[in-house]
Amino acid sequence: MARVITDLSGEFHPCPKPGKSVRVNPTQKQMGDISAKVDKQLKARSKGICEVKERCSGAPAAERAHTIGRRIIPHKTTVDDLFHACVACHHWLDRDPAGIRFRRSVREIGTTEYLLKGAYNNGCIEYKSTLQTDKSKP
Repeated sequence: MARVITDLSGEFHPCPKPGKSVRVNPTQKQMGDISAKVDKQLKARSKGICEVKERCSGAPAAERAHTIGRRIIPHKTTVDDLFHACVACHHWLDRDPAGIRFRRSVREIGTTEYLLKGAYNNGCIEYKSTLQTDKSKP
């Protein structure tokens, strides 16, 4: 018959429990989050004015719009992954088919590059705004 131990002070030596597991890679949500540093860079770049200007004419920027979905972004969010936009332009980017095409085309060169070089105005991006009209036509 097995011996029953009643005094555990001297003989009981259990194996150590494993420590708390440490995640090696950030979660998808963490990669899509906008850090304070990136937010500051974005606000400095936009100067508080909407950078999209498709549904406004330079309204105050209130939201930060990802050019790639934050749930599928393959790296930590940078300022090149964002537009500083007014609410109407942000909705246009996310919901309108023309806005989604625009977002994809800008994603290829980067938002900052697009804004600094005026790629849209120089014809580097094959996109025509749904709001622009040809004034030469009657």
